[in-house]
Order: sequence, then C-alpha cells, then structure tokens
Amino acid sequence: MDEVKRLGWEQVDVVLVTGDAYVDHPSFGTAVIGRTLEASGYRVAIIPQPNWRDDLRDFRKFGAPRLFFGVTSGAMDSMVNHYTAARRLRHDDAYTPGGQAGFRPDRATYVYSRILKQLYPDTPVVIAGIEASMRRLAHYDYWDDRLFPSILMDTPADLLNYGMGERTTLKIARMLDEGWGIETCCELPQVAYTTDAIDEIDKIDVLELHSFEECRRSKRAEAENYRVIEQESNKVECATLVQRHGDRYVVVNPPEPPMTEAEIDASFDLPYLRLPHPKYRKRGPIPAFEMIRWSVNTHRGCFGGCSFCTISAHQGKQIASRSEASILREVKAITQDPEFRGVLTDLGGPSANMWRMKGRNPDLCRRCSRYSCSMPTLCKNLDSDHRPMISLLRKVAAHPKVKHLYVGSGIRCDLFQVERGKRKEESTFNYGWEYFKQVVLHHTSGRLKVAPEHTSDHVLSLMRKPSFELFCETRRRFDEICKQAGLRYQLIPYFISSHPGCRLEDMAQLALDMKRMGYRLEQIQDFTPTPMTLATEMYYTGIDPTTMKPVYVATTPADKADQRRLFFFYKADQQRDIAASLRRHGLAHFIPRFFPGKR
Repeated sequence: MDEVKRLGWEQVDVVLVTGDAYVDHPSFGTAVIGRTLEASGYRVAIIPQPNWRDDLRDFRKFGAPRLFFGVTSGAMDSMVNHYTAARRLRHDDAYTPGGQAGFRPDRATYVYSRILKQLYPDTPVVIAGIEASMRRLAHYDYWDDRLFPSILMDTPADLLNYGMGERTTLKIARMLDEGWGIETCCELPQVAYTTDAIDEIDKIDVLELHSFEECRRSKRAEAENYRVIEQESNKVECATLVQRHGDRYVVVNPPEPPMTEAEIDASFDLPYLRLPHPKYRKRGPIPAFEMIRWSVNTHRGCFGGCSFCTISAHQGKQIASRSEASILREVKAITQDPEFRGVLTDLGGPSANMWRMKGRNPDLCRRCSRYSCSMPTLCKNLDSDHRPMISLLRKVAAHPKVKHLYVGSGIRCDLFQVERGKRKEESTFNYGWEYFKQVVLHHTSGRLKVAPEHTSDHVLSLMRKPSFELFCETRRRFDEICKQAGLRYQLIPYFISSHPGCRLEDMAQLALDMKRMGYRLEQIQDFTPTPMTLATEMYYTGIDPTTMKPVYVATTPADKADQRRLFFFYKADQQRDIAASLRRHGLAHFIPRFFPGKR
C-alpha cells in the first residue's frame, strides 16, 4: 500500500494473488502477467503468499480492484509443492524466502478464491496458473486418491484462464474496462467456465465428454475422456470441450494460437527488475530465483509428448521462440548486473534444443493431432535444424563479459537424427550431433544430464520415450568426444521408478544395466501422478487411454518403495531389503547377479 500511495493511485485495476513470493523476473508467471497488464496502462497490485489463517488482512490490503482479482497457486501445483511422491510433507519451498515451507495452503487456488469471494462477492475472480490449468476438467488427485471434479465446481471463481495466459488476461481486462460483464468474457479463447445449459453455447465444433458422474463410476469412461482431451490439445485448431457435472456444465474454449516471435519477444522485453521484492531482504534468498537468476529462456512449449509431463498441456505443443535479438538483449541485461560473475547457467527452455523448431508447412501442423513431433519417429514436416542454436551459443559465449556459458536444460537426444532424401541433392543433415559436440566441449561444467528415464523398451513405449539404445549411442559419442579432447566429463542419466507399465522385474533389469555400465545413481525420481498427464490416467484407471488396453501399475507404498530401492543396489544398507523384495516377487534369480555369492 505504501507503493500505491506513492504512485498516487486511489484504486488499483487488478489484484494478483499468488502462492509464490514475488520475483520480478520473466521466469515467474505473476511478474509476466503483472508487467503485461502494466504495459497496457493498467494499475496492478500483487499479494504474494497471503496469510490465510488470520483475520485475512492480507486479502483486504488493496480493497476491491476496479476490474478483477487474478489468482494462482504459483509456478507449481501447490500439492506437488508440498508433498513428495510418497505423500510425505516437504520441509522446504523453493519459491519462498529462505526456502521455508508453510507459507501457502494446500490447494492454494481453491483457498484463495474462496476467501476473495467471501470478502468481495461482487468482484470477478479469475483463476489461472498450473494448478487451475491442469484441473480445468474432472481429474485424478493423487493426494486424496480419488477423482476430483473440475476446479471450477469446487471454487467460486467466475472464469478460468488456462495455459500461458498473457493474451487472454489482457483481453479480459479490456472487456471489463469497456463495461462488459465477466459473463461476456466466456466467449474468449483459452478460458473455461460453467453454465446451466449447453444449448446456449454458440460454437461450431463442440465435443461433449463423459460426465463427471460417469467417470466416477467408470474408469474406462475417464480413460476415454482423456484420449479425447489429449487429441484436441495436440491440435492447433481444436474443438470446444464440454463436461457435465450434476446439473451444470464445464465448458473449455479452444486455446489462442501459438504466440508469434514478436509477441513472445514483447513479453520477455518488458521492464522486469530481475530481482525479488525488497521486502524479502532479511528473510534469505529465494532458491527458485537463485537457480534461474543467471539463465536465459529461449522459448516456450514442447513437442516431445512424454507421458508424465504437463509442459505441452500447459505451454503448448507448438514451439514459441524468441528472436535472437531478444535473447541477446537479455544476455546484455544480465551482464550489466553488478553481481554477475561471468557465468550463465543455462540457455534453453523446456527442452534446450527445440528453439526455432517448427513445421516446414504450417498447414500440415494445423491439421495434425500427433502427440509428438519426435516420437515414435521424427516428423518429416519438422524443421529440426540445429545450426541456429549452434550459432546462438557461439554468439552468447562471445560476449566479453561471459566467461562461461552452460546448457542446464534437458537435451532431447531423439532430435539428433539424419534425414535423407531420395536424391543426393535432397539430402539434409540436421546437425544434431554437431550441436551435442558443441555443448559437450564448450557448455558443460563437467556433468551433462540426459533423461533416458528407463531401459525397458515396453516401459519406454508407455512413457513415449525413445529406446534405451539411443542413450547408449549418446554415451558412446560423449565418451568419444571427451577422449579426443582429453576431458574427464560425466554423462549423468535420469530415471523414473514406478511409472505405469513398470514391474519390479523391469526395475531390476534397469539396475543391472546401470551396474554393467558403471553407474551409481543418485539423482532419481519416483513417479508422481499429477493432473492431466497420460501417465496419471494410466495410474488411476489401469488403462492406457491411447490403446484402451490394461496396464500394470505399482500403486501401493510397498511396491513403489521396492522399485525405488533398486536404484541403490550398491549401498550395503539396502542390499538385504532388495534381496528380500526380489524373493517376495519370485525374482530370486536376480540376486546373485546383483550380489555374487548370495541367493
């Protein structure tokens, strides 16, 4: 309020409420939305991590905004933020000063929106961010272990803005500013809302899903729903989705088209201070900010289509790339920070090497519903040329104030392929392995991380990841590059345990493969079901929605612990429990292969 008074504002136009501490940086969604609105002349106030346990004074501090409240749980789903894959409470929070836990509630979007409607029943509430976006239709909730209705049925929010929401948020503000009611905003793209009757929906292409009640009775109905939802989300031009909940309907309008280069440049070029709010100075650093402070995001979106990932569902399958000029402007801004010490920790995105990749023929992309442009094979329409990224890396590294440039984002090795035409003059090479060599030699700190995720081909197929043979080829090339350059670098693989389709036998084979290859894994992950992913639907229904065939799922804590434990076969304190679990599952023949002399 002190800042509002200094600016001479009598009332703010929009109040944004977030579960994260406020960091004015383009990697934090609240800052992006706030700066976008500000650039169009709107007066914006932020309430970060309000206290929901006291007299609610934090929610009252700015009063009712002239246009609307915008609510987000933050950069993560609040339940993922709070709990481990074993449903244990985390003791820290990367988006809070000092890494302290306890500054946001469980299901923060639900809690904040209810409080705001209680205090200001006549002011529109728009929910957005990853928590709202991924829960816009009926979904499985791992933490309560049951099917939840759309978040719009459990909150009093007037509107849901899903995905990356700059354009839609700005349209909502303009419509309300012009005197239209919040109900008129239901006609906008990339929003979801509730209605009493679907015959009022004036849409050309409408698909009605199985109702929430049907899905609660039948897991097959839920799996069928997901197949439709994913197919539509993979399209550039998709249908309006409708799902009945009791006597009401949830309507999800099609999304905005992918952002143009000029639009995404404009978003990243806004006047961010690139710092946390000064109110946090005495509370310690914000870990999430420290992690990305010296990094540069080159693009949004991912066409990888991994079963366990929400990136494409939230950011989109189509890649929205920044221009080289915009990226270089941000690099320049970072180097002018008095605390910059010459090291850029990352130049990438959801997948580092997807910058500027897109379909050669946009018309084919508009008609496409493939879940991935790289799986099961590289799309012939995809321009996967890595030369622009090689050039960008060299230009950034050449900046006089940049001593080291690292690529910290994950790299998609399934894009390192050769495409050959029928005639010699049609042959093209996408320079993927050249990019890989560039990264290994010049942009790695000594440990390069890749994510094969598993070694079993049938599990990898359900993960929508390439064969483990690709990792073996990647490692062969990595070792060859390092040997020729006299480097003693490490290639670090990431794996997931307990993914749908993975049995204990598959994990035992993965562990043996790692033992044979000389790895002792430390950075591993137990599968956590999160709303609106294919893997979560398989976990909940026991059905692969793609084929509608049954899938084995390890769901009990004991089975999940048995799988996770196999990662640590080399630890003496784990060997007794590993041997016992292998015997219990009829896999005793693995024991002497892990521990010679034991049976």
